[in-house]
Amino acid sequence: MTGAPADAHNRHFPTLGENPMSTIRKVGVVGAGTMGNGIAQACAVSGLDVVMVDVAEAAVLRGLATVTTSLDRLLKKERITAADKDAALKRIHGTTTYDALKGCDLIIEAATENEELKVKILKQIDALARPEMILATNTSSISITKLAAATSRPGKFIGMHFFNPVPMMTLVELVRGLQTDEDTVAAVAALAKALGKVPIVVRNSPGFVVNRVLCPMINEAICALQEGLASAEEIDNGMKLGCGHPIGPLALADMIGLDVMLAVMEVFYRDFNDPKYRPALLLREKVAAGQLGRKSGRGFYSYS
Repeated sequence: MTGAPADAHNRHFPTLGENPMSTIRKVGVVGAGTMGNGIAQACAVSGLDVVMVDVAEAAVLRGLATVTTSLDRLLKKERITAADKDAALKRIHGTTTYDALKGCDLIIEAATENEELKVKILKQIDALARPEMILATNTSSISITKLAAATSRPGKFIGMHFFNPVPMMTLVELVRGLQTDEDTVAAVAALAKALGKVPIVVRNSPGFVVNRVLCPMINEAICALQEGLASAEEIDNGMKLGCGHPIGPLALADMIGLDVMLAVMEVFYRDFNDPKYRPALLLREKVAAGQLGRKSGRGFYSYS
């Protein structure tokens, strides 16, 4: 990430349809946690107005504080200017009120990886949004086709899977459900590029592409640790030095969040009905103990 370019306001943003006035200028983000505030930051530094919604005022304030801290780091590294930082923060409106989303051109749901919760939120958004608005979800594993069917706009529904940390990671997986129309894919792909991201378009399937490959590999590393084959450090060093990975699988699991990892593996295990996707017992134990990785201060490593 290089921060907001000097011509951010002159950047071409995609249209929602044939009406040239219907440009994606305002993005709603539901969820102010790690992914939500990262998406909000990425949009704001690119010149978009953002409405960031969460259920509790404290969560909204934490999300805004996280964005401020992230922008301060970029300012210190001279990747953005003080004016860029101030402008980005002014573009983000944090609130607990869903009605604030009514004027958005695109709304991205970025809540916890729980299907029942996501369906509830998506129905709430769908009921208040304009007919031409695009609705996206940041799910990392749940069926886009199934989530789309819970709304009244399945053709305008798409998976927009960002990667953590959102401001730094370039990739966005755009997941096409069975009902997703071509205009929706084109508009969201153009927006992703306007954010400085590289989109890949994939068909709906459990875990899509990246997590379909990544998460079973991480789960196998957890199994190796569980069986006492090597320490966490040795497993991670083996993958970094032997396979050229920039970070070891266990350290990466801590960064992702062990609760998220478990949720993804449970979706794989259920939907593929294949024992090779069975979540490692140690992963379940860590989550049950509240050892969720970096966000809790402890996972496979200690972050105190």
